[in-house]
Amino acid sequence: MSFTVSGMRTPPATYAWSRFGAPEYTDWLDESLSWKNTCYIGDWSFLWQHRISGPDALRLMADHSVNTFATFREGQSKHAIHTNRAGKVIHEGIVTRYGADDYVMHGRGGFWIDYRLAQGDYDATVTRDDWFVFQVSGPTALGVLDRLDADNHLRDTRYMHVSPMRIAGHAVWALRQGMAGEIGFELQGPREFGDAVHAAVMEAGQEFGIRRLGARVTMINHLEACYPTIATDYIPAIFDEDMAEYLEIFRSSMPAFAQPAYIAGSYDGREIAEYYRSPVELGWARTVNLDHDFLGREALAREKADPVRVVRTLEWDAEDVQDVFASLFRPGANYPFMDMPRDQRGFMWADKVTAGGDPEAVVGVATSRGYSYYFRKMLSLATVDVAHSEIGTPLTVHWGEPGGPQKPIRAVVAPAPYKEDHSRGDLHSA
Repeated sequence: MSFTVSGMRTPPATYAWSRFGAPEYTDWLDESLSWKNTCYIGDWSFLWQHRISGPDALRLMADHSVNTFATFREGQSKHAIHTNRAGKVIHEGIVTRYGADDYVMHGRGGFWIDYRLAQGDYDATVTRDDWFVFQVSGPTALGVLDRLDADNHLRDTRYMHVSPMRIAGHAVWALRQGMAGEIGFELQGPREFGDAVHAAVMEAGQEFGIRRLGARVTMINHLEACYPTIATDYIPAIFDEDMAEYLEIFRSSMPAFAQPAYIAGSYDGREIAEYYRSPVELGWARTVNLDHDFLGREALAREKADPVRVVRTLEWDAEDVQDVFASLFRPGANYPFMDMPRDQRGFMWADKVTAGGDPEAVVGVATSRGYSYYFRKMLSLATVDVAHSEIGTPLTVHWGEPGGPQKPIRAVVAPAPYKEDHSRGDLHSA
């Protein structure tokens, strides 16, 4: 990877839709309303699965995660977070317990756990699996799933737990979660019958207004619901000298779309570590449990007690945003193109946030910039200094590149999540 920390980086060879599917299926405006009005099916099958098993599997994960594993029931899932010595996020993902010594981890975290297994003394194994992963979420999602398996007792599923069900004659795991801030399930199973499951969901969903979620709008639900994402809101903390061995192993395992890291925007970081984030900064402080030892424990204990930055949503001023587009129709230098609804090239777009009218008074970094058609607003997430994080605080986002044209955009601090969260609602009354 050729990383420089100022100016526009060369984009990856494959765009976002190479992993999320087609850019659009109806159109992105229509699809962006699906998780508010009806429901969608989105394809996250590009995620990696690692099966972690053996008598020491639980200890292996606990030793290298900020989470507590003191209680972890069969059928339960956890958002597992792995950090470096400074308490910055290396990887994170979802791990589910399927048996006494049997776990499956989705996402990049399995690579880190496999690496730590080789470094330690654990009676455990880590092997690769290949699953389909389909999110079905929105107000009508339960109706769709009821049509597919009326006797599955899905409505008794607790949040962040899995239930078995059958779709198109195949055994499927249904994980209750809410990445869109709505009631939703993630359907999981062996990839070989993923097409049959997908087709059955689409057929059952027609009367419920189901939409296929295209790549252009996929990450807008993460923005509205405040689910910070690797390479969009933070760079994984794997580029320091003590991580050189792991970085080489990790990169050799990644396809082109997942190769880190491409950074753009007005924030002119001098070190890659300036783009790392801690679980506290990303809004995951409650997941950090100090009941066990893990890498980064001391740093995170201090940060939990006295946070420096927190995650918020920023509402960008509409007139200032419109001027960015208007610059394309004026003679002279224009501001960088603001893709709609968000950048599609796989960048972490990091823009400096300032306060008090001073362009040098940097108080945060804006990421995940995207247009919400539902709210008719340009929004972003931002890690903001605590002193400037109160809801309603006026700030300025600088849209552009270091050394190039920059548009100061007025912004207002708003809650994160921005959209009201309905994901934990009572399924029996839904």
